[in-house]
Amino acid sequence: MKKVKDLQKWIADYNTVKTLSDELELAFDFYKDELVTEAEVDEGYAKALEAVENLELRNMLRGEADQMSCVLKINSGAGGTESQDWASMLMRMYLRYAETNGYKATISTLQEGDEAGIKTCTIQIEGDYSYGYLKGENGVHRLVRVSPYNAQGKRMTSFASVFVTPLVDDSIEVNIEQARISWDTFRSGGAGGQNVNKVESGVRLRYQFKDPYTGEEEEILIENTETRDQPKNKENAMRQLRSILYDKELQHRMAEQAKVEAGKKKIEWGSQIRSYVFDDRRVKDHRTNYQTSDVNGVMDGKIEDFIKAYLMEFSSEEQN
Repeated sequence: MKKVKDLQKWIADYNTVKTLSDELELAFDFYKDELVTEAEVDEGYAKALEAVENLELRNMLRGEADQMSCVLKINSGAGGTESQDWASMLMRMYLRYAETNGYKATISTLQEGDEAGIKTCTIQIEGDYSYGYLKGENGVHRLVRVSPYNAQGKRMTSFASVFVTPLVDDSIEVNIEQARISWDTFRSGGAGGQNVNKVESGVRLRYQFKDPYTGEEEEILIENTETRDQPKNKENAMRQLRSILYDKELQHRMAEQAKVEAGKKKIEWGSQIRSYVFDDRRVKDHRTNYQTSDVNGVMDGKIEDFIKAYLMEFSSEEQN
């Protein structure tokens, strides 16, 4: 059923492109007869071009998990309040991106900073292809600005890391060993007053993961305080665990593929990927060299051009 729905979406988008192209051709004929203005022709051209580019962009998303929703996690780096404030700015950027692109975004976990900002947060971004579009956001994001938290007004550098994994549904089989799971519960809510949750509805899941390929072990820690219903929070935490384990398998496949296929650019998921230099009004992606001076627009969620540049650079390599 999902394949049928996806095919119907492709057909609908193709028909949209065809309709806009036909309208553009008609507008140009009217322009030659002085029945419409040049501005109206330009407007029709811009709409047709945008529709074609959107279709081309989605055509790049043919990876195994690209059609899925995603889980996006942000962790502040070293640097205290400044880094925690930077993490909260990134959280807002991705929430705005989700909102403007019609995705449903839910903050499932949030740990506030000591004085401002956040230490960490996890966001579920639900909607077709949200993983495909946002997978390139994996990595370290660097901020350079005159810090409002520095009494001397010095220029400071802060870091925050972003991790994006596919949000799996019940149709995806993931092997989870129940014996390796342990649970804790805790109270969630505000600092006091009526918002205090007196029931331990927050859940903390620990999973002792053993890599089936290397034998190495690590603990996966997931917290969920999304609702005041403990069973629902447990269900959400298990869903996140399945997403993480599924992503680990995908990353293994990509690593094996990279070993076999020489000559391809290596994608370092954990490396510094983008710099946001506020004073110079410059945001630059270090993988694609795409940059813009529209700092305010980027921080308001307008990251589509960065996404497009990344997909054009790397999507064919991920699919081969």
